[in-house]
Order: sequence, then C-alpha cells, then structure tokens
Amino acid sequence: MSAPAGERIAKLIARAGLCSRREAEAWITAGRVAVDGEVLRSPAVNVRPGQQVTVDGKPLPQQEPARLFRFHKPAGVLTTAHDPEGRRTIYDLLPEGLPRLMPIGRLDYTSEGLLLLTNDGALKRRLELPSTGWARRYRVRVHGLPSEPALRGLAKGVTVDGVRYGPIQARVDRVQGSNAWLTLSLREGKNREVRNVMRHLGHEVTRLIRTAYGPFQLGVLPPRAVDEVPPKVLREQLGQAITPPPARPRRRPTA
Repeated sequence: MSAPAGERIAKLIARAGLCSRREAEAWITAGRVAVDGEVLRSPAVNVRPGQQVTVDGKPLPQQEPARLFRFHKPAGVLTTAHDPEGRRTIYDLLPEGLPRLMPIGRLDYTSEGLLLLTNDGALKRRLELPSTGWARRYRVRVHGLPSEPALRGLAKGVTVDGVRYGPIQARVDRVQGSNAWLTLSLREGKNREVRNVMRHLGHEVTRLIRTAYGPFQLGVLPPRAVDEVPPKVLREQLGQAITPPPARPRRRPTA
C-alpha cells in the first residue's frame, strides 16, 4: 500500500516556523487551521502541493530555510520555554530578532556550555538521534580522583539504577586540590547521564560544561552569547538533512 501523497499538516506548519508540531496539532483541533477554505478538526491530514493552508485566516508563511545557532548556556538557566516556578530559561537570555528556535538536546539547570538551537523541527529530531553518531564532549569537574581502571571500564558501557548507558570515553586532564577535571565523550546524551555515571563511580559532579556537539564547538563563545553557524558550514556538515532555502521566482526576460 503506497503512502498518502503530500505532507502532514502539522509538520508543514512547524516547518514554516510558526510553532512546534505538537502545538500545531493543538491549533488544528481548536479549529484554527484550514486547507482550501475547509476548517480542519483533526491533524490526520496530508496537504498536497498547490493546496492553500491558512492559520487564523492568514496564509501559511513560506517555509524557512534551516538555520543553526551556537548558544553558550550559563548555569542556573533552564532549557525550556516556560517554568512553573518562574526560574529563568534560555529564552529569557536570547536577543531579539532571532527566528523561533528550538534546542537540540538539553543541558540541565546547573550545566553549562554549548547548546545548539534551530528553527527546523526535522533537523532538531535528526541531530538528537543516537543513530546520527555525533559525539557530545564535556569538561567535567568531580570531587575526588576516579581511578584509571574505573574510567577505562566506561568504554564498555555501564548500567546505573536499571538504565543502560552506552560507551563513554573518559580521561583525567588535571587534578586541582581535592577535585579532578575530566574530559568525557559520549554519543547518547541520556537525561543526566554524566552526573549519574560519575555518581555511580563514587564521584559527585561539581561542574559540567559541554564543549562540543558533533563538529560544532563551543570554542571561545562567551557565556550567554549566541552565534549563527554559517549556511555554507551547515550544508557541508549536514548535506541533504537541512531544509533548502525557498526557490526564488525566475525573472522574466526584459524586452
């Protein structure tokens, strides 16, 4: 049986940069979206090329090209849009004039360092998949000095409290008083993975800085700063995974 023609309506709205796919589905069930003048009540609709989509009576904007930004997240900030407790989020720190951006993966409240942001939902999902194979690299300060055999053992993966974590490459960079600075590299990035694994080894993490996500580096980007990855670099690293810029209409030859 062949797949339905066209593209899912919620995906189309999300890729136009108006909202997330989940938010788009809520808009649809609320009756805010129409296709060719017919108001939808279910997101289970595919839109074919040439059909007219409107949201709140306004035509759907032209799909934006995929963009990627590096952001230096400081500690004490949430990677979320809203917090019921009123704590600061990354969106409180981002400058005005940026497109609607979504985080690729997360850094917890007390963690800092490189956070990638994108306006493209498909790109976000692709880069979050472990199958993408991109390593996440961290500088980690722990209390105490982990043994070399314990760190080498992480390369085989480890199970902590019933959760299986994949291979982790770990090394000691330097010892500073009663603390040690480590470099860790992993490919899954499960929730609180570094903290849970180091606690399993008997060492509390006192600082955690993500320095790289795949080929994208934190570098010398200052805390709270945001910097767009040049489109040429994005195309070189991601190729067909990114949304191409919209085609420009051809100019008619002048007489």
